[in-house]
Amino acid sequence: MRRSVTVLLTALAPVSWGTTYAVTTELLPPGRPLFTALLRALPAGLVLLAVTRVLPRGGWWWRSAALGALNIGAFFPLLFVSAYRLPGGMAAVVGSVQPLFVVGLSALLLGQRPAPRTLVTGVVAAFGVSLVVLQGTGTLDAVGVLAAVAATASMAAGTVLTKRWGRPDGVGPLALTGWQLSAGGLLIAPVAFLTEGTPPALDGRAVAGYGYLALANTAVAYWLWFRGIGRLSAPQVAFLGPLSPLTAAVVGWAALGQTFTPVQMTGMALAFGAALAGQRGNRPESFSFSEKNGRKLSMDLTDGPLRR
Repeated sequence: MRRSVTVLLTALAPVSWGTTYAVTTELLPPGRPLFTALLRALPAGLVLLAVTRVLPRGGWWWRSAALGALNIGAFFPLLFVSAYRLPGGMAAVVGSVQPLFVVGLSALLLGQRPAPRTLVTGVVAAFGVSLVVLQGTGTLDAVGVLAAVAATASMAAGTVLTKRWGRPDGVGPLALTGWQLSAGGLLIAPVAFLTEGTPPALDGRAVAGYGYLALANTAVAYWLWFRGIGRLSAPQVAFLGPLSPLTAAVVGWAALGQTFTPVQMTGMALAFGAALAGQRGNRPESFSFSEKNGRKLSMDLTDGPLRR
């Protein structure tokens, strides 16, 4: 029961991210993807820092910077570049293979050997998402494809390293989220100002949209995401990722008047089924490691993150 609640709460993060497209197109000024990424990350991070009033110590300064770069600072800009340069949902399709990236990195960095069932589930998830979001044809842009692959790899690496490093003793996931959002936002800021210039004038709709993205869509969603990484296996969390493009499709149908074809409905069923199957076959494992004095310490990751 406890694990099911954790999965459901973690799933709220990609569900929230699935509303980003509709909010961006309906409420925000056009042509400012990096400014939008900046206002998503930095204010949310600063708010969480003010709430928790906890700063990194020692090696966690560079770890927070590295995780912030992978999960936020590099991921957001690369994602926007791919979305702008690729046709008809191709960026979402590339992103849907993230579970396979996570499975591979988990084998390399966490010692978790993937089962054949896990690999098949990852392929089915990506195929299902492709049926939902791919519409028509278009010329693939090499820069866009590379950006999409890099964004997917960046988020996957951030997920696995977040699992590997855990968090310091006495520090909760809310503080860890604030560290990463602040670090990522500070990395995005100079790029946004250099490429997009001064911020645009904002009306009430834009202020509401940015407020939603910063608080619910980013601060709360990433807190739930990192909390889930600490309590579930990295592949379990990654298999919830396809819920984001599925939510975007549902929001487009409910709020923007878009329609579903039978092929898209089939794809939704496949992707959602793969997300559920990914929770059944990728439970946290028990890890062992040696401390400096040679004493063995084992920890069941079902009860919490591996802390160092």
